[in-house]
Amino acid sequence: MEIKTYRAKTMQQALDLVRHELGADATVLHTREVNGGLLRRLVWGRHYEIAASHTMQVPSRLPPLFERHSAQPVPESHEALQPIAHNTSMESRSAISTTGQPVQQSQGEIEKLQALVEQLQNQSENETEQTWSESLFAVFTDMIQADVQEEVARALVERLRESSVETSDVEAARKHLIDLLAEELTVTGPIDTTARTGRVVALVGPTGVGKTTTIAKLAANYRLRENKRVGLITVDTYRIAAVEQLRTYADIIDLPMEVVSTPREMREAIDRLRDLDLVLMDTAGRSPRDDVRIRELKALLAEANPDEVHLVLSAVGSATSMSATAARFATVGTSALVLTKLDEVMGLGSLLSVTRSCHLPISYLTNGQNVPDDICVAQQRELARMILGMRDES
Repeated sequence: MEIKTYRAKTMQQALDLVRHELGADATVLHTREVNGGLLRRLVWGRHYEIAASHTMQVPSRLPPLFERHSAQPVPESHEALQPIAHNTSMESRSAISTTGQPVQQSQGEIEKLQALVEQLQNQSENETEQTWSESLFAVFTDMIQADVQEEVARALVERLRESSVETSDVEAARKHLIDLLAEELTVTGPIDTTARTGRVVALVGPTGVGKTTTIAKLAANYRLRENKRVGLITVDTYRIAAVEQLRTYADIIDLPMEVVSTPREMREAIDRLRDLDLVLMDTAGRSPRDDVRIRELKALLAEANPDEVHLVLSAVGSATSMSATAARFATVGTSALVLTKLDEVMGLGSLLSVTRSCHLPISYLTNGQNVPDDICVAQQRELARMILGMRDES
């Protein structure tokens, strides 16, 4: 019993391959679309697979009515169980008696055929991994352990396998995979304060993601390390503790601070701080499902006319939640992404799905509560290494 598998971009091309190599009397045992998911179709396009044999004949499953009137067209639903060619071989013809009734196959042979089909189906689920080298399978395992979604991990490994780079060594495969993802990620670099004075940067996001602490870290770094003139504005008047927290930081670093609650107050605050190098704006946390609060935030930002709006998201959240939040806050004009609390998660692989869905460049990463430390400018290669859960050997 010999079974061969053929792949092509269309089902007709796959059938042509079967006919060319096995002949017109070959029997199709199994057909399927290889790249069934949307992501795989986008990456590699559609591909179809046919398992066929020229030594095995599948018993007919047609009712006697169709057997007696064999000249009638065979229903499409039985196509995968019939010989590929329209001209039936002598061997297959002999499977039908002169009375028009199907020849009864032994129960053991039918069960053997059913087991074979099930084996082919199970094998198709893992066929991709069977074509991977040990090094590629190792990096795939690394990504799964780092919480990279399985479909995304498979796509990345396939891209690596189809590339011309050397991946026979595990460490080389990891290095090239980091390179591959680094090219995909986009970053903004640090906030630019050299172009002009009065640059306004707002931080927005849901509650509890660390906006106020991130504002304090940025202010301290630009004031103490960059020697820039920095001012603070807070519109987080919903939480008294948030105002006092930011005021404490402003007093320690010796920064001017404005508390704003209306669009008019926002205009006046911006005018008073216009001569500074950088104005950092802390906003109240908003639920992405609260349309009223989102509109209020949009109105306040319209008065401030910020040069940059950074969406702050906590890495602790799920990929689905973060992606939905990013989509909702896009209505206020977000231009960059800040990822916080990286120290509180075991794996960062879920962030890959977020960066792909929200299409925002990443500006800063934070990994602790220490001010002014525990914040860094996002770098493509380092971020790729962290997301993939791999060490960089370069």
